[in-house]
Amino acid sequence: MSFVKSLFFQIIVAVIIGIGVGILWPDLGSLLQPLGTGFIKLIKMIIAPLIFMVIVTGIAKIGDLKSVGRIGFKAILWFEIATTVALVLGLGTANLLRPGASMNVDPSTLDASGIEAKTNGSELPHVVDFIMNIIPTSIVDAFAQNALLQVLLVACLFGTALAASESKAKENVLTLIENVLGILFRIIGYIMKLAPIGAFGAMAYTVGAYGASTLSSFGLLIIACYGAALLFLVMLALAGWWITGLNFLQFVKYTRSEVMLAIGTGSSEVVMPRMMDKLTKAGCDRAVVGLVVPTGYSFNLDGASIYLSLATVFLAQAVGIDLTLGQEITILLVLMLSSKGMAGVPGSAFLALSATAAALNAFPVAAVALLLGADRFMDTMRVFTNLMGNCVAAFVVAKWEGLLDQKRMRAVLSGEISAEELEREEQASLSSVKLNKREQGKGMVSTDML
Repeated sequence: MSFVKSLFFQIIVAVIIGIGVGILWPDLGSLLQPLGTGFIKLIKMIIAPLIFMVIVTGIAKIGDLKSVGRIGFKAILWFEIATTVALVLGLGTANLLRPGASMNVDPSTLDASGIEAKTNGSELPHVVDFIMNIIPTSIVDAFAQNALLQVLLVACLFGTALAASESKAKENVLTLIENVLGILFRIIGYIMKLAPIGAFGAMAYTVGAYGASTLSSFGLLIIACYGAALLFLVMLALAGWWITGLNFLQFVKYTRSEVMLAIGTGSSEVVMPRMMDKLTKAGCDRAVVGLVVPTGYSFNLDGASIYLSLATVFLAQAVGIDLTLGQEITILLVLMLSSKGMAGVPGSAFLALSATAAALNAFPVAAVALLLGADRFMDTMRVFTNLMGNCVAAFVVAKWEGLLDQKRMRAVLSGEISAEELEREEQASLSSVKLNKREQGKGMVSTDML
């Protein structure tokens, strides 16, 4: 009975019903998009302040900017290695399976107007623009735009300044932030009760709007992408186990509700707050989680990297062009740069593919329109791979910094510490913060009386 009441079970049922509605009544399914979109917006509205507070409290407890810089450097190093492996794996799979070889598409028959509609006329930022955009116009604007890298910068500066403050001011501000953080997680708990409705609406819309027939039309491409992602995840699991002792399958089980929700809504951002909380409970230091996970959403798109490199070769094959080794190296170099600025840009995958096609000059950019139908069905692969890549990165960087409690990690992931016990620990921690605050208040009163 407890399993039936679990969020994991409810989301699975909602996704299955959504698929059924999309297949049987596609017109109705197409109208249900607001259910998924509304749920995603509810979660996103709280992400910026949550990340700010998690990072500030984490950095203030670490104590110095040097440690923050070291964590950031190690995270970027891991991200670069992981995304490069993902890109190479995508290229290798495309050359091995050749999913587009038998399509024989005439590029002149393709209508590229769908790409413009998908991207809303946006473009990927250049390297200098991307770096400059990390600096917000104002602190308020960073939160208003929900620009995670800008919020990350503000939080790092605020947390470092707080760490250098006098103990009394530091304790007061930290107590306030931790209390507000507890309230934010409670709000997320309320919103998550709507998760099955959001997953149902998003899945019904996807299947209803794009049609299940697309799966057969691009079957080999989809198989190639999912096969490459599976191989990457095996490599990721082995690397995580070798460096940290992480049991990947246990972690997937531990986060199964969040994984199903991300897959159902097609968005890994929806589960970012819950994932950060679960990573912290599983032994990762809060500061590492706060720095690595949000940064990974811009710099560590492993699933997207696999798809982009594989899809570029697929498009060349579809129009009858065999790429040279030099051209494939060009694909690798272009995507290593363009994949880093994708987060938050509408139709970013199509923009990255168009930019790569233009740089290669081997096949028309209009060929990218071939992927308009199949792209949405790649979301499950991209979302799950991106999500797991960022979570493993948090464990790895925490281990490198000596900020991973491996004993607790094993206990939580194996179920020795139950979800109920974790909840009680959180409540006890909040109660302790409140008690300390009251004791500080009494101490101030007695001092004034003297």
